[in-house]
Amino acid sequence: MDTFIQQIINGLVLGSMYALVALGYTMVYGIIGLINFAHGEVLMVGALTSWSIIGLMQDAMPGTPGWLILLIALIIACVVAATLNFVIEKVAYRPLRDSPRLAPLITAIGMSLLLQTLAMIIWKPNYKPYPTLLPRTPFEIGGAVITPTQVLILGMTVVSLAVLMWLVNYTKLGRAMRATAENPRVAALMGVKPDVVISATFVIGAVLAAIAGVMWAANYGTVQHTMGFLPGLKAFTAAVFGGIGNLGGAVLGGILLGLIESLGAGYIGTLTGGVLGSHYSDIFAFIVLIFVLTLRPSGLLGERVADRA
Repeated sequence: MDTFIQQIINGLVLGSMYALVALGYTMVYGIIGLINFAHGEVLMVGALTSWSIIGLMQDAMPGTPGWLILLIALIIACVVAATLNFVIEKVAYRPLRDSPRLAPLITAIGMSLLLQTLAMIIWKPNYKPYPTLLPRTPFEIGGAVITPTQVLILGMTVVSLAVLMWLVNYTKLGRAMRATAENPRVAALMGVKPDVVISATFVIGAVLAAIAGVMWAANYGTVQHTMGFLPGLKAFTAAVFGGIGNLGGAVLGGILLGLIESLGAGYIGTLTGGVLGSHYSDIFAFIVLIFVLTLRPSGLLGERVADRA
């Protein structure tokens, strides 16, 4: 039972981060039908930016509380990631909006490789230890443990999702996003500016990705220029799993994928005497993707056009 509770906690933490990134995928797809494969690199830029800010603050202001340093680094990382995604949309995707679907897809893959290369040049290719800024003493829950960092991840995810749902469902921008998702041309006739809405969607997705990147780095304690590739790919899997274009589906897919991966790695590792386990945990995400695409291509919650954002 202790192992089960521990794996549930690990799965919820992992799934929360997947859900934050998956929301960026599903929001962009819901509005313009584009899979932004550079989204994982936005996560990476957010994490590396926060790492740089933390280093500068620790050198310039020793004695500053760790939580305050982390908060400032998180805010700056969100601003940098939002600016980056805004520029990516304006420069790389907007000119191709009316092109065949293959053109923006190839551009997205190229942008992903470009961002990885630029990050490698700026931050160097070596792995960097991410400072521990929160208390290390874990909390015990039914024989399992959860660290303050993991509690923060769960809390940040809940708050971020609540704010996003409020934004999409109860604000003027949210109504404009839903209208643009339905029909951009008709929305434009009603006074909505589709270009502004699309840019805002990219910015919101980047903020969520930056939060996930900082939390990912704080949880695993390391950053590097390729760190966004696998989380981005798994978050895309989560978005497809839940129903791409559906916000609730992205959250559900992320949480379920995290639980499946964590439970699979924990129990299969135990049953096989360590032959399979955490080192092979990545296979579970893609096994899930294969089954979903084969049995239910629209995902668990399908694609509800009226609720897309």
